[in-house]
Amino acid sequence: MQLVFVYGPPAAGKYTVSRKLADLTGLPLFHNHLIVDAVAALFPFGSPSFVRLREQFWLEAIGAAAREGRSFIFTFQPEASVSPDFASRVVKIVRDAGGDVTFVHLTLSAEGQAARIANEDRGKFGKLRDVDLLRTLQAEFAACEKAMPAADIVIDTGKTPPEAAAEEIFRRLQSGRTGQ
Repeated sequence: MQLVFVYGPPAAGKYTVSRKLADLTGLPLFHNHLIVDAVAALFPFGSPSFVRLREQFWLEAIGAAAREGRSFIFTFQPEASVSPDFASRVVKIVRDAGGDVTFVHLTLSAEGQAARIANEDRGKFGKLRDVDLLRTLQAEFAACEKAMPAADIVIDTGKTPPEAAAEEIFRRLQSGRTGQ
C-alpha cells in the first residue's frame, strides 16, 4: 500500500497536480476538501467539533485504506487547526498496516500564492480566496509546514507546470528515487 501525501501552502497546486498524478498512476485522489467540506456543512471551520471530526474522519479513512491495502493520493495543507503530529500519526497508521508514505512538498512563493489565490476554480471547494487573509496567515502556514516530516520530493510549482510536476512525481515514484 502506497500513500502519496501531497502538501503545501494555499494555491500551490496540490489539487491540480494531484489530479494529474491520479490520471498518470490510476490511484484515487482523497483530497483535503472532501472531509473539510463535509464537516464544515455542520460546524464552523476551526470550531472544536470541526477540528475533532475532520481529523477523526481523515485518520479513519486513511486507516481503513491502509488496512485494506488501497493505495491513494492525499492532499493536505498544514495549518494551525490541525494537530502538529497529524502527519506522524498518518505515517504510523500506514506503516503499521505494512504500507509506505511518500511526502511530496509543493512550494510556491508568497507572491505566487497571492497571484493565484483569487482564481475562480478555488471557489468550487470553498478554498481560501482572500489575498489579505492569506497574507495575514502566511507566517502561520510556513511554521506549520516546518512541523511536517521531511519531504521525499519537493517541487516549486511557480517554476514547474502542473503536468510536469505530476510527471516528475510519477517518475520518482516508479524509480524509487524519492529522496532529495
